[in-house]
Amino acid sequence: MKIIRRILLSILIILLIVMSVLYLNGKKLYESKISEEPIEEKVQAIRENENYTKLSDVPEYYKNAVIAVEDHRYYNHGAIDPIALTRAVVSNIRQGAFKEGGSTITQQTAKNLYFIDEGNVVNRKIAEIIMSYELENKYSKDDILELYINTIYFGDGYYGIKEACNGYLNKEPSQMTISEATMLAGVPNAPSVYAPTANIDLTISRQKKVISSMVKYEYLSQEEADQIELYVH
Repeated sequence: MKIIRRILLSILIILLIVMSVLYLNGKKLYESKISEEPIEEKVQAIRENENYTKLSDVPEYYKNAVIAVEDHRYYNHGAIDPIALTRAVVSNIRQGAFKEGGSTITQQTAKNLYFIDEGNVVNRKIAEIIMSYELENKYSKDDILELYINTIYFGDGYYGIKEACNGYLNKEPSQMTISEATMLAGVPNAPSVYAPTANIDLTISRQKKVISSMVKYEYLSQEEADQIELYVH
């Protein structure tokens, strides 16, 4: 019995050491990015871009579509979503690979702002979490969602909802139909796959996922969802 306890204690100590090292590496990455450009300066620069689109200038159904498919508890959790994170960890352990991140919209925004080119996934994830807490401490949920829709990649070189609407739809974000909004809300998950110029069948499949998520989380009734026309390129 004593041997088992010693083994378990040794394993626990090793895990704590590993976790500490990983945290310190992630924190170092976070600090290096912040020292290069403080978050307030980064956000201000993005807001000054001529293509910056305010949340109030996109249809409510686009905002709802994004939340439903990306982070349906967005307004009810903090920087991270413990439920989604736990589910992702369990799934990754079962698959023996890092395939799910359980990232919130805030974490994705942190990635878009600072870590999009970071190759070390573990360091990046930890740095994202630290950055996410800072974002939520300094900005409102609507502010962060607004930053998110202005920094996500839609494929074909389009960054942000205005470039995506101008490029794919030849219109402004405020002019999106619900069909177009549900299509575009699904693209950033995998732009090379879901962009309407890549494979329209997969684009429509993803759009159906967005619509079903909106029904599931009560942004739409089934009757309203059935009336949405699937996107035609």
